[in-house]
Amino acid sequence: MEGDTVTLNTDLSEIHEDDDILWKFVAENTLIAEISRDVGIFFAYNGPDERFRDRLKLDNQTGSLTITNITTQHAGLYEVKISGAKLSSKTFNVSVYDQGAPLVYTVVISAAAGSLLILATVVMCCICWKCRKTVRTQEEERTESALFKPTTRKKKLKEGPVYENLPKKR
Repeated sequence: MEGDTVTLNTDLSEIHEDDDILWKFVAENTLIAEISRDVGIFFAYNGPDERFRDRLKLDNQTGSLTITNITTQHAGLYEVKISGAKLSSKTFNVSVYDQGAPLVYTVVISAAAGSLLILATVVMCCICWKCRKTVRTQEEERTESALFKPTTRKKKLKEGPVYENLPKKR
Protein backbone atom coordinates (compact mmCIF):
# COMPACT_ATOMS: atom_id res chain seq x y z
CA MET A 1 0.00 0.00 0.00
CA GLU A 2 1.28 3.50 -0.74
CA GLY A 3 3.12 5.11 2.16
CA ASP A 4 4.27 1.80 3.64
CA THR A 5 7.83 0.63 4.20
CA VAL A 6 9.15 -2.47 2.40
CA THR A 7 12.30 -4.39 3.29
CA LEU A 8 13.96 -6.64 0.71
CA ASN A 9 16.09 -9.19 2.59
CA THR A 10 19.36 -10.65 1.32
CA ASP A 11 19.08 -13.63 3.71
CA LEU A 12 22.65 -12.94 4.86
CA SER A 13 23.27 -12.94 8.59
CA GLU A 14 26.26 -10.65 8.06
CA ILE A 15 28.30 -9.12 5.25
CA HIS A 16 31.80 -10.61 4.94
CA GLU A 17 34.86 -8.55 4.10
CA ASP A 18 35.05 -9.85 0.53
CA ASP A 19 31.27 -9.56 -0.22
CA ASP A 20 30.03 -7.14 -2.86
CA ILE A 21 26.28 -6.43 -2.96
CA LEU A 22 24.56 -4.67 -5.86
CA TRP A 23 20.87 -3.72 -5.79
CA LYS A 24 19.17 -2.95 -9.12
CA PHE A 25 15.75 -1.67 -10.10
CA VAL A 26 15.24 -4.09 -13.01
CA ALA A 27 12.54 -2.12 -14.86
CA GLU A 28 15.11 0.51 -15.84
CA ASN A 29 18.26 -1.57 -15.22
CA THR A 30 19.31 1.07 -12.69
CA LEU A 31 21.83 0.54 -9.91
CA ILE A 32 20.15 1.83 -6.74
CA ALA A 33 22.47 0.59 -3.96
CA GLU A 34 25.97 -0.79 -3.59
CA ILE A 35 28.00 -2.30 -0.77
CA SER A 36 31.66 -3.26 -1.07
CA ARG A 37 33.30 -3.77 2.32
CA ASP A 38 36.88 -4.16 1.07
CA VAL A 39 36.77 -0.84 -0.85
CA GLY A 40 34.61 0.92 1.76
CA ILE A 41 31.57 1.57 -0.45
CA PHE A 42 28.24 1.66 1.32
CA PHE A 43 25.90 3.80 -0.75
CA ALA A 44 22.26 4.14 -1.88
CA TYR A 45 21.58 6.07 -5.09
CA ASN A 46 18.58 8.27 -5.91
CA GLY A 47 18.09 6.80 -9.37
CA PRO A 48 18.20 8.73 -12.66
CA ASP A 49 14.84 10.40 -12.07
CA GLU A 50 15.28 10.93 -8.31
CA ARG A 51 12.38 8.56 -7.50
CA PHE A 52 14.40 6.96 -4.67
CA ARG A 53 15.59 10.22 -3.08
CA ASP A 54 15.65 9.87 0.73
CA ARG A 55 13.72 6.59 0.53
CA LEU A 56 16.43 3.91 0.46
CA LYS A 57 18.07 2.56 3.60
CA LEU A 58 20.77 -0.12 3.60
CA ASP A 59 21.30 -2.45 6.54
CA ASN A 60 25.06 -2.41 7.18
CA GLN A 61 24.92 -5.86 8.87
CA THR A 62 22.88 -7.86 6.33
CA GLY A 63 22.86 -5.72 3.18
CA SER A 64 19.04 -5.73 3.12
CA LEU A 65 17.39 -2.82 1.32
CA THR A 66 14.48 -0.89 2.86
CA ILE A 67 12.28 1.41 0.76
CA THR A 68 10.37 3.91 2.92
CA ASN A 69 7.21 5.84 2.04
CA ILE A 70 6.72 3.69 -1.05
CA THR A 71 4.61 4.87 -4.02
CA THR A 72 3.36 3.25 -7.22
CA GLN A 73 6.53 4.57 -8.94
CA HIS A 74 8.51 2.04 -6.90
CA ALA A 75 6.54 -1.00 -8.07
CA GLY A 76 8.45 -3.53 -10.16
CA LEU A 77 11.28 -6.03 -10.04
CA TYR A 78 14.32 -5.57 -7.81
CA GLU A 79 17.42 -7.71 -8.03
CA VAL A 80 20.25 -8.21 -5.57
CA LYS A 81 23.55 -9.75 -6.70
CA ILE A 82 25.91 -10.93 -4.01
CA SER A 83 29.45 -11.86 -4.96
CA GLY A 84 32.18 -12.97 -2.62
CA ALA A 85 32.94 -16.46 -1.31
CA LYS A 86 29.90 -17.58 -3.29
CA LEU A 87 27.81 -15.96 -6.01
CA SER A 88 24.06 -15.57 -5.56
CA SER A 89 21.25 -13.44 -6.81
CA LYS A 90 17.70 -12.91 -5.78
CA THR A 91 14.75 -11.17 -7.47
CA PHE A 92 11.87 -9.41 -5.70
CA ASN A 93 8.57 -8.38 -7.27
CA VAL A 94 7.22 -5.34 -5.43
CA SER A 95 3.56 -4.42 -5.95
CA VAL A 96 2.21 -1.14 -4.61
CA TYR A 97 -1.48 -0.42 -4.33
CA ASP A 98 -2.83 3.11 -4.47
CA GLN A 99 -4.79 3.76 -1.30
CA GLY A 100 -7.21 6.02 -3.16
CA ALA A 101 -8.65 9.27 -1.92
CA PRO A 102 -8.64 9.79 1.85
CA LEU A 103 -11.95 9.33 3.65
CA VAL A 104 -12.25 13.07 4.28
CA TYR A 105 -12.32 13.79 0.54
CA THR A 106 -14.89 11.06 0.00
CA VAL A 107 -17.16 12.52 2.69
CA VAL A 108 -16.81 16.08 1.36
CA ILE A 109 -17.53 15.00 -2.21
CA SER A 110 -20.55 12.97 -1.09
CA ALA A 111 -21.91 15.90 0.93
CA ALA A 112 -21.47 18.27 -2.01
CA ALA A 113 -23.23 15.86 -4.37
CA GLY A 114 -26.09 15.43 -1.89
CA SER A 115 -26.45 19.19 -1.50
CA LEU A 116 -26.61 19.64 -5.27
CA LEU A 117 -29.30 16.98 -5.54
CA ILE A 118 -31.38 18.67 -2.84
CA LEU A 119 -30.96 22.06 -4.52
CA ALA A 120 -31.98 20.62 -7.91
CA THR A 121 -35.07 19.03 -6.33
CA VAL A 122 -36.12 22.30 -4.68
CA VAL A 123 -35.67 24.23 -7.94
CA MET A 124 -37.70 21.66 -9.88
CA CYS A 125 -40.50 21.78 -7.28
CA CYS A 126 -40.60 25.59 -7.46
CA ILE A 127 -40.81 25.50 -11.25
CA CYS A 128 -43.58 22.89 -11.18
CA TRP A 129 -45.51 24.81 -8.53
CA LYS A 130 -45.25 28.05 -10.52
CA CYS A 131 -46.36 26.35 -13.76
CA ARG A 132 -49.26 24.64 -12.00
CA LYS A 133 -50.39 27.96 -10.51
CA THR A 134 -50.31 29.61 -13.95
CA VAL A 135 -52.34 26.78 -15.50
CA ARG A 136 -54.85 26.91 -12.63
CA THR A 137 -55.27 30.69 -13.03
CA GLN A 138 -55.92 30.30 -16.76
CA GLU A 139 -58.46 27.54 -16.10
CA GLU A 140 -60.20 29.66 -13.44
CA GLU A 141 -60.47 32.57 -15.87
CA ARG A 142 -62.07 30.29 -18.44
CA THR A 143 -64.45 28.85 -15.86
CA GLU A 144 -65.37 32.23 -14.45
CA SER A 145 -66.08 33.66 -17.88
CA ALA A 146 -68.23 30.65 -18.70
CA LEU A 147 -70.16 30.88 -15.43
CA PHE A 148 -70.72 34.58 -15.43
CA LYS A 149 -71.95 35.20 -18.96
CA PRO A 150 -74.29 38.10 -19.05
CA THR A 151 -77.76 36.83 -19.72
CA THR A 152 -80.74 38.81 -20.91
CA ARG A 153 -83.83 38.24 -18.92
CA LYS A 154 -87.11 38.21 -20.59
CA LYS A 155 -89.74 40.09 -18.76
CA LYS A 156 -92.72 38.10 -17.96
CA LEU A 157 -95.94 39.65 -19.04
CA LYS A 158 -98.37 40.12 -16.30
CA GLU A 159 -101.74 38.85 -17.15
CA GLY A 160 -104.58 40.68 -15.77
CA PRO A 161 -106.98 43.41 -16.74
CA VAL A 162 -105.75 45.81 -19.27
CA TYR A 163 -107.07 49.34 -19.08
CA GLU A 164 -107.18 51.69 -21.94
CA ASN A 165 -107.99 55.32 -22.03
CA LEU A 166 -111.13 55.47 -23.99
CA PRO A 167 -112.85 58.71 -24.81
CA LYS A 168 -116.12 59.15 -22.98
CA LYS A 169 -119.29 59.26 -24.96
CA ARG A 170 -121.61 62.19 -24.32
